[in-house]
Amino acid sequence: MADGPYKYARDSDGRVSRVIRVGTRKSQLARIQTDSVVEKLKELYPDVLFEIVAMSTTGDKILDTALSKIGEKSLFTKELENALEKNEVDLVVHSLKDLPTVLPGGFTIGAVLKRENPHDAVVLHPKNKGKRLDSLSNKSVIGTSSLRRAAQLKKRFPHLEFKDIRGNLNTRLKKLDENNDFSAIILAAAGLKRMGWENRISQILGPEDCMYAVGQGALAVEVRARDLDILEMVSVLNDSDTALSCIAERAFLKHLEGGCSVPVAVHSEVKNSQLYLTGAVYSLDGSDSLKETMQTSFNPDTQAEEQEKVDEKVQRLGITALKVPEAAQDAAMKLGVDLGNLLLSKGAKEILTVARQLNDAR
Repeated sequence: MADGPYKYARDSDGRVSRVIRVGTRKSQLARIQTDSVVEKLKELYPDVLFEIVAMSTTGDKILDTALSKIGEKSLFTKELENALEKNEVDLVVHSLKDLPTVLPGGFTIGAVLKRENPHDAVVLHPKNKGKRLDSLSNKSVIGTSSLRRAAQLKKRFPHLEFKDIRGNLNTRLKKLDENNDFSAIILAAAGLKRMGWENRISQILGPEDCMYAVGQGALAVEVRARDLDILEMVSVLNDSDTALSCIAERAFLKHLEGGCSVPVAVHSEVKNSQLYLTGAVYSLDGSDSLKETMQTSFNPDTQAEEQEKVDEKVQRLGITALKVPEAAQDAAMKLGVDLGNLLLSKGAKEILTVARQLNDAR
C-alpha cells in the first residue's frame, strides 16, 4: 500500500502504519549497530514500522588488499547511498569514520549518536595472555590495516613489526586466533564493545600511545537532504557533544585533505563548555610527525531557539545537526579549520604528500 513517496503497511488488526526502510551493511557489527539505532527509533515512534534492508558493499567483498590501497572511504558506503538515492531505503546507519568529509549531493547526516569509547584496543593472541604491547618480544608482528595506527605505534614501540590484516571483526579475530602470524591485532574498542567481546580487550591505547581516527566510535544516520520529515525524525538521536566533536574532527581532516591513504589522527574532548581538539599527522613509519592542541568555548546558555532552515548549504561537513545550537557548530567547525591551518603552517602538507606517495608506491 503506497501513497506518494511513502510506504505504508496494514497490520493484522487493520491499522495502517508508515514503513521506514533502514539500510545497513551485512556484517554482524553493522547489523548490531543498525539494530541499536532502530530500537531507539521504535521507542520514540511506536506507530512507525522500521524495516531493515541489509546489503554487501565493495569494501566487504575486497578482502585481500589494504584499505589504503583501494581508494577512499566510499568503499563501505556507495551501495548504501545508491539504495538511498533510488528510494529503496529511507535512511542508512554507518560508522561515522567510514563516511567521507564531503557527501554526495542530496545526502546529509541527520544524526550523530552518542559516541562509544573512541580509542583503539589491543587484542592479543591467546599465547600472549597478560602481556601489553611494550612487553611483547622483539619483532612480534602486530596486525592492523590502518596507516594511522601503524605510524603511531611504530614510533611508540619500535621493537614491534606491523603487517596488514583485512576483513570484518570476526574474520580478523579468527585470523589472529587460528594462525600464528600475529602476536596481536589493533581494533577499535567501540566495535569490540558493541559485539559483546570486551573480554578480548587486553589494553586500551590512550592518546599518548595512539590517537584515534576522525569520527571513530560514533554512529551516523544518513538521509536524503530533501526528506525534511525523516531529518526531523532522526534529529532527536543527535548527541550534542559527539556531533560538535565530530564536526571539529571532520573539519580538521578536510582542511588537511586527509583520507584513508594518509596517517591523520585526532583526540577531542568536551568539558565545561570547552571543546579541546588535538590533531596530528605522521609519516608512514612514524618518524616524522606534527601534533597540536587547540580549544574553543561554547556559551552554555545558547539554545537552539529556532530550527535551522534545512538546506544543504547549512550542512557542516555533511552533518545537519538539528537541535544542536548553530553557533556551537560554527565554533566547532572553525576550531577544526584553525587547527588544520596551524599544522599546515608547520609543514603538515609535506609530511602527508610524502606519506601518500610512499603508500601509492607500496
